[in-house]
Amino acid sequence: MKTAVPCYYHLDVEVSPERVGQVRRILAAHLRFWNLENLVEPVCSGAEMLLRAIDEHASDKNTSIEMWWNRQHLITAVAGNDHALRPDLDLRTCLQHLAAHSDGWGCCATDTGAKVIWFSRRARSGERVPLVATSPEPITQEGLEVPREIMPVARLARPAAGVLEEAR
Repeated sequence: MKTAVPCYYHLDVEVSPERVGQVRRILAAHLRFWNLENLVEPVCSGAEMLLRAIDEHASDKNTSIEMWWNRQHLITAVAGNDHALRPDLDLRTCLQHLAAHSDGWGCCATDTGAKVIWFSRRARSGERVPLVATSPEPITQEGLEVPREIMPVARLARPAAGVLEEAR
């Protein structure tokens, strides 16, 4: 049985029209392995749109794709190395699609000048465990009585006689 543990996947690829379909199948396989079948279509279509736009507009086709699953959100990030690529102009339709079909998205530049576009989708893990109220377990050791009045420090430091007799 697969458990809902945080997962991470990283893929470096040189984008070309034939590689876009391969990357989509790779991402879908990882999502299915993580029991996130319901996210395959929205995540893969968003990543595919970004990769096609990078293939069309970027001169440097080297791209990194990352997915993080933290048991509540799946974050997908696509980083392009082209310094001349302008997301606000070249990738406008992709960004509009991501904004409409994701719970959150953003774009930022790295220290090296690469552009990173990320989007997130909220999901639950595939593991379905019913919530059952549990009863409190009995205490296995005897606790000290709650003091009703201020006791001298010497009396508090001494263990109670009943506790020592039970320990023997």
